[in-house]
Amino acid sequence: MTRRLPSTTALVALEAAARHLSFARAAQELALSEGAISRQIAKLEAAVGVRLFNRIGNRVELSAAGAGYAAQMRTALADIERHTQQLIAQARGATTLEIGVIPTLAGRWLIPLLARFHERHPEIQVNLRERTQPFALEDSGLHAAINYEHPAWQSLRVQRLFEAQLVAVCHPRLADYPPASLPLLHKRESPHSWRRYAALTGLPLGAQVTGPTYDRYSLLIEAAKAGFGMALVPQRYIEEDLATGRLQAPWPAIPELRERYVLVTRPAEAVDPTLALFERWLLEEAGLE
Repeated sequence: MTRRLPSTTALVALEAAARHLSFARAAQELALSEGAISRQIAKLEAAVGVRLFNRIGNRVELSAAGAGYAAQMRTALADIERHTQQLIAQARGATTLEIGVIPTLAGRWLIPLLARFHERHPEIQVNLRERTQPFALEDSGLHAAINYEHPAWQSLRVQRLFEAQLVAVCHPRLADYPPASLPLLHKRESPHSWRRYAALTGLPLGAQVTGPTYDRYSLLIEAAKAGFGMALVPQRYIEEDLATGRLQAPWPAIPELRERYVLVTRPAEAVDPTLALFERWLLEEAGLE
């Protein structure tokens, strides 16, 4: 059956024009004439039967349908480019790994370590993909995930990396404030952490267990460093901030409050040799080998 696919030239023109909201700037980026961009967009609109841009004098703006389609095609083009680069790398004897990882964990733990992996295995390229929640690894196109321990991974191969103690931290100028007077900063996915902390420590947090909410630990940490209040975050993420005095941890640390991080891969028989090298290195860095 013949596929009804638009030309990649037209899709590239669409992506550039949508990003710039200008045919002229898209033409400049792609080293084409403005007329060529306009013709490609017109052909694409004729092929799909939908107006993608509204022309307003010398300006253009995306239609509602065009905005959604352009965003989808931007992702599709990025995937095509990534897969092509992977194939080229494989043809040259190099290999790639696609790893889904929690953004804060990547920035504050994994990325600083990757230089050592590249020194040991320069032929392997490690691509990191942001994943904040457990997901279906089998259908993701990823080789592995580094994430929280979670029942969603039960059918997969799960290897423990480390446990991270949660500590209460704040800007140094807030360290001597009474607990009940400090705003508490919350992680959206862990809305009850402060209530549990209050119950375990007996600190009189009272009504202060409600407060500003953030999606990621990285945002919580920056908010605490800015003096917005007290944050409950993994100590592994803020060791440098504690050492340099940018943050202080004046409240008790509770052993029961910790998070477990794991490496998730497909069943053992499906692990390829390149991933096995990465696994072995990662377990070494986590102190497990």
